Amino acid sequence: MSRDGVRFGVNLMPPLWAGEEPESGPGLMARRRRLLDRMAASGLDHVMVGDHVVFHGGIGNDGLADTASVVTAREDLDVYLAVYLLSLRHPLLVARQLVTVAQFAPGRLSLGLGIGGDDRREVIACGVDPATRGRRMNESLGLLRRLLAGEEVSHDGEFFALDRVAIRPVPEPGIPLVVGGRSDAALRRAGRLGDGWLGIWTSAARCADAIAAVTGHAAEAGRTGVDWRHGMTFWCGFGASDAEARRQVAPVMEGLYRTPFDRFESYVPRGTAADIAEFVAPYVLAGCTTLNFIPFAGRAEAAIDAVAEVREILKGNL
Repeated sequence: MSRDGVRFGVNLMPPLWAGEEPESGPGLMARRRRLLDRMAASGLDHVMVGDHVVFHGGIGNDGLADTASVVTAREDLDVYLAVYLLSLRHPLLVARQLVTVAQFAPGRLSLGLGIGGDDRREVIACGVDPATRGRRMNESLGLLRRLLAGEEVSHDGEFFALDRVAIRPVPEPGIPLVVGGRSDAALRRAGRLGDGWLGIWTSAARCADAIAAVTGHAAEAGRTGVDWRHGMTFWCGFGASDAEARRQVAPVMEGLYRTPFDRFESYVPRGTAADIAEFVAPYVLAGCTTLNFIPFAGRAEAAIDAVAEVREILKGNL
């Protein structure tokens, strides 16, 4: 794989998600402009945007609404929405929203898709039985692919029914649909229905195994010539020492996920930019062409600069 094929992005986590005071209006817009300017100047490829409805007591940002705000703010940054909780939505409405956003940014949008579940109450609140998330996701993703390809779709399934429905205009180029998840079911879904696999909290060896499994599932389904978009998302802490870096990232993760940091520790790179680059390099060698970072380094600007430094180190060494 050419080193130029690896794309780097940063998640602009809303302050509220990190336990800070929420922003709105001119203050929020000024912050967004400042950070997007910094990302573009640093040579990063895309902004990563998250998605939640009512996560752990009400936290959330609608991923597609947030994506629209980013793609219209700058024309020199792509947007990677991940993971979008498709299993909580109707695929027809999602297809229309995606087409609308893509019209403002042809070729600049990638979509990572997940079934949710880090907070079961979020799934239940949206009227979805957690036990059906996987089947619902498979049916929804199959329909979404057909709708985004411009097909007239008639379908009578377990969860959705459509009668000669089409969405126009067809996005050109198409929107990559990348499947997130660590389960065997997610890997099958990625191989049979996705354009790639997106991992998180996974070792480099497990990442390589997952990519191989996705390729195998695609072959079993008769899919050939897929332009695979495999990737990884990394929470990370920057600092002169491991202890300093841990202080940056651990409290945020514990506050958001309501889980001790020890559970994530081995999958969260910490230290200097060189330390992070050393941690991430094996994932690139395993086949990842997209690297998403959720970085913490004191200030958001410092976190962006640190990821840009990781990018330069990796592109110089791979």
